[in-house]
Amino acid sequence: MKGYLHIYTGNGKGKSTAAFGLALRAAGAGMSVYIAQFVKGRNYSEITAVRQHLPDITIRQFGRGCFIVEKPTDKDVAAARKGLAEVSEVLTSGKYDLVILDEATIAIYYDLFTVGELIDLLKRRAPDCEVVVTGRYAPEELIELADLVTEMREIKHYYRQRVEAREGIEY
Repeated sequence: MKGYLHIYTGNGKGKSTAAFGLALRAAGAGMSVYIAQFVKGRNYSEITAVRQHLPDITIRQFGRGCFIVEKPTDKDVAAARKGLAEVSEVLTSGKYDLVILDEATIAIYYDLFTVGELIDLLKRRAPDCEVVVTGRYAPEELIELADLVTEMREIKHYYRQRVEAREGIEY
């Protein structure tokens, strides 16, 4: 089966959630799944659920446990570049049917790696490898390469009423 490239982007909630939903669907169909999370490094509830209930899904985090607020540090760059190197091997290995690059566009936005580097990896992937790239600010070059692009658009959000992130819902 030919693998396609999906982009889930936009300022609305649900990009990573949609990608994890697809991972669940793929695992249920017996597909092999690899998830790389860039920028993120904490133990989010989806990580716990995957590790406890779906041990056949490989999940790796390439962040430092905190969100980048201003200029990334050298450690942020090193973590993302380590992830990019691992993802390069994963994409070309033919071992995985679905590869999710969660928050990869945020890594590009913060100059942890370039859109050109990511596109090069995506073009070299195994032909049957389905890939999902998530995150705000998807660069136009990446959108052009994609086969499917979904934009999550915020229309209304309870954060605007100062509701804090809730375990199991936002993290």
